[in-house]
Amino acid sequence: MGDQLHFAAIKPVRLSGTKLLVATTIGNALEFFDFTVFGFFAIVIGHQFFSPLSADGQLMSSVATFGVGFVMRPIGGILLGMYADRAGRGPAMTLTLSLMTLGVCLAGLTPTYDQIGIAAPILMVIARLIQGFSAGGEVGPATTVLLEHAPVGARGWYTSWQLASQGLGIAAGAASAAGLSYFLPHDALYAWGWRLPFLCGAVILPVGIFIRRQLAEFESHPQAKATAPELHSPFTVMLRDHLRNFLAGILLVMGGAVTAYMIIFFVPTYAIRELKLGESASYACAIATGLIILIVAPITGKFADAFGRRLPILAARVVLITSLYPAYVWLTSEPSTFRLFVVLVGLAIPFTIQGAPSVTMIPELFPKSLRATATGSVYSFGVAIFGGLTQLTAIWLIHVTGNKLAPAIAVTICLVLSTFSLLLIKRLPPDPAN
Repeated sequence: MGDQLHFAAIKPVRLSGTKLLVATTIGNALEFFDFTVFGFFAIVIGHQFFSPLSADGQLMSSVATFGVGFVMRPIGGILLGMYADRAGRGPAMTLTLSLMTLGVCLAGLTPTYDQIGIAAPILMVIARLIQGFSAGGEVGPATTVLLEHAPVGARGWYTSWQLASQGLGIAAGAASAAGLSYFLPHDALYAWGWRLPFLCGAVILPVGIFIRRQLAEFESHPQAKATAPELHSPFTVMLRDHLRNFLAGILLVMGGAVTAYMIIFFVPTYAIRELKLGESASYACAIATGLIILIVAPITGKFADAFGRRLPILAARVVLITSLYPAYVWLTSEPSTFRLFVVLVGLAIPFTIQGAPSVTMIPELFPKSLRATATGSVYSFGVAIFGGLTQLTAIWLIHVTGNKLAPAIAVTICLVLSTFSLLLIKRLPPDPAN
């Protein structure tokens, strides 16, 4: 068969399950650690890098800088995905983590506007572009490795750790932000304290690179090589032969992306700035949300292995569609720490239930020969177009309409439209080569 793997009679070389999970999820965890820290320190970063602007202008500019990295995600998803399909998943994943290290170091070491002027925000934007490129190239190879190395009947559980690792990154990022805000004086936090999480991430990343080199060695073993001829342009083949699934996949990602970036990144900042609930409440809720994702994702992955992908996605989407707006009304009518906690944790559960099987379903829509390219492209375009604009759009909607509930209405509409993707997706016929 065209791209079927031919294995020797001897026992195949395999990485241990734990090492495989660490190698494939460490980049995703650190990406969301970085995102969470950036989100919580958006006000601080805005003050340090856009000091000539008003308070509103500083926040908008900081959020825009956060979002600019999403511009590079599709490019990273396509180019690094094609590299993974041609050179192997392991080498591509080592490259993405190396680029991520560069971006994190630049973000943590860039001088402020008062020190070097306009060059400061330019360097921060460059750091976010590098991080966006590496993040776009991360998801395709990492998810396909988990899918392709999973035991029979355990694909959902293995790939669910991609989402679980996001929860770990969120909880760790919120915990580090909470610790710094609690232990450091205000002036120290603004002067240098906000840099520490970025630099700590840069220290951890080389460990991930070392582990991934072992994965690259496994990928280069003759037992793990396909005999199919090399594709010159997997992205072109995807658009030619699998356009329907590509577009349906982006539509599926849209609902999860806008919900995630609303719950995880916008609402905590909004609670601090507009609802005046205090930073400690927002931090605690974000830590709880991250832990919910970390715990619920693997459980849902097991369920999806037993009962299929569509059922948990559809059921959880219905819960989100019917509860998101009422939850937002309840939170804003009488803001309190208790209500913020209930809303964020309550919405995180159905979000995770629909998210974990989605991570499995998307790479299953494409053949092995272009799976990394297709998976990375679907996620990168979906997250870049919709997730990356969520916070900026939410702030803009509140400013234009004067209605605090406008973001909840917009996210609900996106969820409804996104759920129709389940009708458009065309599953591949069974093929041992895939």
